[in-house]
Amino acid sequence: MNKIKVLLADDHEIVRGGLRALIDAMPDAQGVAEAGNGADAVALARKLQPDVALLDIAMPQLNGIEAAGRIAAECPQTRVVILSMHTSAPYVTAAVRAGALGYVIKEAAVEELGQALRAAAQGRSWISQSVAGHLLQELRNPSEGGAKAAWQALSSRQREVLQLIAEGHSTKAIAELMHISPKTVETHRAELMRR
Repeated sequence: MNKIKVLLADDHEIVRGGLRALIDAMPDAQGVAEAGNGADAVALARKLQPDVALLDIAMPQLNGIEAAGRIAAECPQTRVVILSMHTSAPYVTAAVRAGALGYVIKEAAVEELGQALRAAAQGRSWISQSVAGHLLQELRNPSEGGAKAAWQALSSRQREVLQLIAEGHSTKAIAELMHISPKTVETHRAELMRR
């Protein structure tokens, strides 16, 4: 039996270590690599082509939702599962729109994580039951939020620049991290301020 190859991405080393131990203890899965930020997760997914990328949402340089979108677009054979503490519908819908097949909350049982990894590896969706309730509620009574609409109106690149700005990176540092010119970063900053 081939084991499910899993790439782990979380900005907390101790969490990654714990997840790696849990996954390696599963009879049908194994951790093949770890990343501490979204940009490294995307690079490792390109390089290693794992079956599943297990991503935290809140990571530096590139958050898990943006990383999920890039992995889904650039590595279609790698299925994405989000592992997050966030249970509200906007996080789940953003993850699914980005290309995630699974969404597991961090307080879930280990069995749930295994179920989500197996489902994703087979190309099936899997969402923690507690999150599904929030999602159904949002679908029944959609909230209209100006901030949510504004965030969704931004391009993926603009959201990435905004995250790096919020993390306190300078224009020069953002340009280096994103492999673009400082002038392009300034253009993105100006557009973000305009919006």
